Amino acid sequence: MTVHPGLDPRPVDPATQGIIKLALLAVGGQGGGVLTGWIEDLARANGYAAQATSVAGVAQRTGATVYYVEMAPAAKGTPVFSLMPSAGDVDIMITAELMEAGRSIIRGFVTPDRTTLITSTHRSLAVSEKTVPGDGIADGAEVLAAAEVAARRLIAADFDALAIAQGSVISASLFGALAAAEVLPFPREAFEAAIAQGGKGVEPSLKAFAAGYEAARTGAAQLVPSKSVASGDAPKGPARLLAEWATLTARVDRLPAPVAELARPGLRKVVDFQDIAYGRAYLDRLDQVLTQDRAPFALTREAAKHLANAMAYDDIIRVANEKTRATRMSRIAGEMGAQDKHLLHVTEFLHPRAEELVSLLPARMGARWAANPRRMALVDRLFNKGRRLRTDSLRGFLMLHVLGGLKGWRLKSLRHATETAHREAWLATALAYLPQNYDLAVEVIRCRRLVKGYSDTHARGLSKFDRVLAAIALVKDRDDAALWAARLREAALRDEEGKALDGAIATIRSFL
Repeated sequence: MTVHPGLDPRPVDPATQGIIKLALLAVGGQGGGVLTGWIEDLARANGYAAQATSVAGVAQRTGATVYYVEMAPAAKGTPVFSLMPSAGDVDIMITAELMEAGRSIIRGFVTPDRTTLITSTHRSLAVSEKTVPGDGIADGAEVLAAAEVAARRLIAADFDALAIAQGSVISASLFGALAAAEVLPFPREAFEAAIAQGGKGVEPSLKAFAAGYEAARTGAAQLVPSKSVASGDAPKGPARLLAEWATLTARVDRLPAPVAELARPGLRKVVDFQDIAYGRAYLDRLDQVLTQDRAPFALTREAAKHLANAMAYDDIIRVANEKTRATRMSRIAGEMGAQDKHLLHVTEFLHPRAEELVSLLPARMGARWAANPRRMALVDRLFNKGRRLRTDSLRGFLMLHVLGGLKGWRLKSLRHATETAHREAWLATALAYLPQNYDLAVEVIRCRRLVKGYSDTHARGLSKFDRVLAAIALVKDRDDAALWAARLREAALRDEEGKALDGAIATIRSFL
């Protein structure tokens, strides 16, 4: 919590004397309408006239709904309220997600001489953040730093986690934070009465209210632990497999410390993807890189990460396996707030391309089919249709479960042969640069980050990867070749269409 005590409030226009102005930014599912209703009921039950309005945002996290409440003592006559907040004229700003706090600052709703800003620090990623091929997540620390400066008083904590822990939603914990802020002239009991008056979900809402109240007073909410499963959980299984796993982990322990740090999760990933033998192949290939490396082993460290990702590629088998895992079903139930007494319907949308289906064929047969346009057109015509499959039903679940269990077939498929050939060509290219430019070899290893995802996403990433490596070959003899390789990779990650990469390649060609 931050307060700017040295700033005097801006003089209030006599025509609006006594009117309290509160704005709220929230997206779907965060209970913005419920919170606004509680604030209205609270004001009216305590002798205030109140008016609430809302302007809906755009769905899918490209814009929040703006809720606006004005209130004034009813004894002073009939006030004239505004329908929308104005820049520089908001007493209390509540945002149900961190980036919405940033947007409220940009729009001028938060000012250092007047506004108390209450915000949750959790993130619900916007569409613009999700569509960036690389890491498009905005820097939350910058938003909090701006809020420290922009607001007269800042109350920030993970109110979403607090509400979920109490079986409620963020609107209740934010209401508790509003009560704790003491910016409205009502006691805590009046806030709780407003919740009780609603009549639905009262008990969990009151618990979340209390958690938000205490967090706003003490700041303890920022210490809420994550519920994610630790990556170091011991595996379970038959004694024979556990003994083989122990042998592999012992090999990892003998690697140089910087390499072992990433090889441990890498080994877990490839074994989970396939089996123990596949994990052994991962370590064998990593050892081959290590024999050509030297301290501080940056090349092998990067290879430990990106080789694991390359070996654990996204194919139909893996997608089906992920969709039928118990952990996924539990996560969906938790996100939806479903309990044992509830029925949960899960519908999967499947749209396989001909390339994905043919990639499951035996390597030689699949290669012949992939090279035959007529056969590919036939497969596309038969199967390239959007399908909806209910995985909460026995038939739908079994279909995906059987498909996800075809790990024994995977290594014989065309997809595996294609991925193996591409992976070995990538490693060979990186190691070929090693004698003349160590840093360039490391950057080429890092370029594997461009290849990810499934279906069209994978195809676009693969195309960018090939273009980046071709452009690197043009500058490989320059002293700053490694720097250019990093620039090309980051340009490829900047946008889905590849416009930044086009510009970087054009720049290289201009000085050749």
